[in-house]
Amino acid sequence: MGVVNQSSIFQRGLGTGRNIDVEITGPELEQIITLGREVLANVMQKLPGAQARPIPSLDLGNPEVQVRTHRRRAAELGISNRDLGFAVSALVDGVKASDFRFEGKEIDLMVIAAGNVAHRTHLLEQMPIATPDGRLVTLGSVAEISVVSGPTTINHKERQRTITIQVTPDEHMPLEQAMNIIQTEVLQPMKDGGRLGGLYQAGLSGSADKLTQTGRALRLNLLLALAITYLLMAALFESFLYPFVIMFSVPLAALGGFLGLAAVNKFISYQALDVLTMLGFIILIGTVVNNAILIVHQSLNHMKNEGMTPRHAIREAVRTRIRPIFMSVSTSVFGMLPLVLFPGAGSELYRGLGGVVMGGLIVSTVFTLFLVPALFSLSLDIRAALAVRLRRFLLSPHEADAR
Repeated sequence: MGVVNQSSIFQRGLGTGRNIDVEITGPELEQIITLGREVLANVMQKLPGAQARPIPSLDLGNPEVQVRTHRRRAAELGISNRDLGFAVSALVDGVKASDFRFEGKEIDLMVIAAGNVAHRTHLLEQMPIATPDGRLVTLGSVAEISVVSGPTTINHKERQRTITIQVTPDEHMPLEQAMNIIQTEVLQPMKDGGRLGGLYQAGLSGSADKLTQTGRALRLNLLLALAITYLLMAALFESFLYPFVIMFSVPLAALGGFLGLAAVNKFISYQALDVLTMLGFIILIGTVVNNAILIVHQSLNHMKNEGMTPRHAIREAVRTRIRPIFMSVSTSVFGMLPLVLFPGAGSELYRGLGGVVMGGLIVSTVFTLFLVPALFSLSLDIRAALAVRLRRFLLSPHEADAR
């Protein structure tokens, strides 16, 4: 079974790449292998173009000798499973008893039988085993010895035997979509059929688990960036109303980011919504609010210093600030353009980030010049109307008529 794997440029050696690890755990190795074969077949059917390989192999082609203790007979002689396993290992291959350090190096202390005493695997039944009271019995009298076929490696996770099906989706399929297909169309039918559940469990790990953790962290960081931006502007403007108007430019930037990513996929090359691309949306939060800040701040200056009416002040602010807004946005967009258009090593890493930031800046700038002034004017009118009603509510009817 041939598998091609591309490691990350941030890792040394062979990394996990875009792999999804389906881990199947349970007590009986034969049942785990059966479930692994079913998962492997379903994955190859549900994910066309994907690569999948089991870790370790699903073939039981490695001959091994199994020693199964007769528990009742061993208990009568006072021999435990641990003591029996230690004795068999020492008389066949040798077993580690302890270790010590010498000149900074850790050296294992092995218990190995002498050459004339060591037993071969075909003579295990005649191996003498000492009981706690000093008697010698043969291994065949306290255990059943059989030659069977087994795996080359047995992996464990949380003390459970584990087989991993490593899946690498097609490069044009997002990793999250492949995870959903595996969960809903591969593992869930097996759970509904009773083949998974109870002692035998299956779950996703590897890059899939890291993607889930990264998605949660990015959502938290996005909310944190929104909160910090809003509170910072509220402290600078000394008002909770003006930052609320300014924050309306953020949804427009998100829309522009998705449009920019769609344009990159259609006209340049395929670009998935990876972690760096999602980071572009967080960058947009602190970037697109600058244009709205210019308009709101300049309008407040006109109303405070020159005594203009709100609507006149807003129109004048847009007229005087439209040029610096377009100049700053143009420099940012043309600065990002090489990240999107130019090919080369590593270009696919930053292409999505550049496309999201460019699309967000362009769309947000165009709509900000229309939406933010309108919302700012509407909010000022609503605040003035509420102030009049509140004043009338707090004052007596006679004082209100006098005013």
